[in-house]
Amino acid sequence: MATITFKGNPIHTAGNLPEKGRKAPAFKLATGDLVDVGLDAFAGKVKILNIVPSLDTPVCALSAKRFNEDVAPLKDVVLLNVSADLPFAQKRFCESQSLSHVVSLSTFRNPGFGKDYGVLIVDSPLAGLLSRAVLVLDKHDTVAYAQQVPEIAQEPDYAAALQTVKTT
Repeated sequence: MATITFKGNPIHTAGNLPEKGRKAPAFKLATGDLVDVGLDAFAGKVKILNIVPSLDTPVCALSAKRFNEDVAPLKDVVLLNVSADLPFAQKRFCESQSLSHVVSLSTFRNPGFGKDYGVLIVDSPLAGLLSRAVLVLDKHDTVAYAQQVPEIAQEPDYAAALQTVKTT
């Protein structure tokens, strides 16, 4: 269980992020077209998992936009934005923001993702949502970088994640 904060108040997740050097847990999450995909759909690519509580919040929206810009020039890198938002809302958000380098994935059919990745918030008004976290997976789905953002309202460390991408 990880302890993070929401506006300075302690909250908890269902576990801890997958450790660096370990294989990432498999998953099946829904795309904006309601197709379930897993890591195998992105085989041979470096993956950034930008895990957020909801794209309908300012910091989550900002991180999706920022990572979208940062990955645009990178080859063989895919940005997976994971949240509990419904696929329709994720798709609408990405289209309205012209986020063409984001693959939005919803946990609505697979809430077990939050437990498997240690990001399910288990208490506070945010219980049931995902914590803010970033993982970089190499081309073989091994965790190369993991950041559990300590404060929900704080942005992730973009530079550290992108440095890992460039050296993976």
